[in-house]
Amino acid sequence: MILKYFRNLSSVLFAAVGTAAAASAAAAQSPDQALLGAYDAYRAGNAMRLERHAKDLDEHVLRPWVDYWRIALRLEDKSAEEVQAFLKQYRSAYVGEMLRGDWLRVLGKRRDWQAFEREATLYTREDLEIRCYARLARLSRGEESALNDMRAIWLEPKELPEGCARLVDAMMKRERIPTTAIWQRVRVLFENGQITAAKTALAYLPKDEAPDERSLAEAARDPKRYLSRLPESLERRPVREVAVLAGVRYARDEPEAMAKALEGSLGEKLPPAELRYLWGRVAYEGARSHHELALRWYARAEDLQLSDAQATWKVRAALRRGHWQMVREAIDGMSAEARRDQAWTYWYGRALATQGDDTGARAYFLRIAGQPSFYGLLANEELGYVAALPEVAYVPTEEDLAAAKAHPGLARAAALIRLGLRSEGVDEWIFSIRYFDDHQLLAASQVALREQIYDRAIHTADRTTRSHNYALRYPVPFEDVFREYARSQGLDEAWVFGLVRQESRFISGARSPAGAAGLMQVMPHTARFVAGKMGMRGYRPKNVAEVKTNIAMGTGYMKIVLEQLGHTVLASAAYNAGPNRARRWRDARPLEGAIYAETIPFTETREYVKRVMANSVFYAAVLENKPTPIKARLGVIPPRSGAEPAGDDDDRE
Repeated sequence: MILKYFRNLSSVLFAAVGTAAAASAAAAQSPDQALLGAYDAYRAGNAMRLERHAKDLDEHVLRPWVDYWRIALRLEDKSAEEVQAFLKQYRSAYVGEMLRGDWLRVLGKRRDWQAFEREATLYTREDLEIRCYARLARLSRGEESALNDMRAIWLEPKELPEGCARLVDAMMKRERIPTTAIWQRVRVLFENGQITAAKTALAYLPKDEAPDERSLAEAARDPKRYLSRLPESLERRPVREVAVLAGVRYARDEPEAMAKALEGSLGEKLPPAELRYLWGRVAYEGARSHHELALRWYARAEDLQLSDAQATWKVRAALRRGHWQMVREAIDGMSAEARRDQAWTYWYGRALATQGDDTGARAYFLRIAGQPSFYGLLANEELGYVAALPEVAYVPTEEDLAAAKAHPGLARAAALIRLGLRSEGVDEWIFSIRYFDDHQLLAASQVALREQIYDRAIHTADRTTRSHNYALRYPVPFEDVFREYARSQGLDEAWVFGLVRQESRFISGARSPAGAAGLMQVMPHTARFVAGKMGMRGYRPKNVAEVKTNIAMGTGYMKIVLEQLGHTVLASAAYNAGPNRARRWRDARPLEGAIYAETIPFTETREYVKRVMANSVFYAAVLENKPTPIKARLGVIPPRSGAEPAGDDDDRE
């Protein structure tokens, strides 16, 4: 009995000591540690722990964020008065805008339309769900016109958020969504691989028009097998539509095999509209895989109204074949918004020039000339001059810099980034500079550069419209290390800087979802490969993020792929997507470098290569004060060769 008493007493004493130790540790933590503790508590949904950390943060620069975490954690339980007090206190801060968006969703769910509409007039951000709630608010007042022009929302290629799902329910009750529109949404979702969202959309069909679930699952999972076992007749719409969906999936995997199916029995069973639609899908997928028959397949689609995505790939297929009239026709078929894209403005001008209309071509080039971009540089050269840096660069005054340093939003953004809350810090920074003029932007950029927040320095300097400073747009951090390794590897320094600016914006701690690390975003297996090639002794995987090691490995890999492929455009593509893909994306005949870059199938890699090459032009000017034509850098891509090594590539798309 006595032993049991002492055992219980010791347990109480140990618990008391543990509680006291925890309290002492909490008291001893630094303000930054308390802030991170509050953030972790918010993410965990632990209000009590958040309050324990928050009590020591009254003077912290990120106190507004702590207040946001506290109110957002239990927002649905807060009174309107508490929310309004927060919004008033932080009316000009990013956290105020965030909470207003959160509160609008709460009000929408509650159907408190009067309060919603009053608050929505003050909300400036673009948000699909809040747009849907705004339409529901109008509908509550009897404005049936709120259900007009719903195409963009209805055809969103993803699962709709709750507010939009409610709007769709309201449309269904009013019979505003016909069966054809439901199938149209399902097709869009299948085209984009959103099978779960497609099943949600199919639930809107009447029971007697819904497809068999097992057939639908097989069409998504094994379209080739499904299409090989079709019934003799596709007259029933659900059966026909599932066959079309299987065709969409099959075209993604094997466009040539799907084309043969359309030329055979499947094509005979399908009505003309569905047949043209599937030829459009086959052509699109064929163009993306650089199939030599892609343009013929587009012709089989006849008068089908192509989507902008299909039209852009028709242009790219025509560019690779040198069919300039088809380039023009495909661009003419795009939406007005798509035609304004710099790429299609430039290529339309090139098509006109190739067909002898120099005056028309010049008009198109003038629309984008002078822009510090891939196509802006190309347009400059078509007009006869090479882009150079502005003769006068605006240098922020000390007064400008003092104002930027004192800006509360920028201070909070810098603190968030310093503490590792980069996503929140970037959002705060973007919100803070949204109304800055050029001089304010350049001052903020200079402050970010001094704080070694290189990505914000670049992003902010990039936004100027009249006064520019290209030393801020194209900074050279770690210059001595980059120069040392660029020279030792025999690489163009401007190309190295141009690539790193695109890879990481010089964030040494950057890490991609796929595991690429550091300034040069080196993948773990690439690091091992390069370390072996370079004879790097004592290499450990943890070393890959260290600045000097990362630059050594990144430039080492650049040299390897450049030696393998013999061209900086190909090597740039290889750095992002792997050397074997870069090889496969060539043509059987020589290709203009700009055409190769524009016809890369992966969106990420396509934009990456264009930006790296444009960056290289500007870095050559910054580092050497030597403007170099982008066309000279792009050159001509040699044709494919039959005797080349094969192997796996890094999955970095």
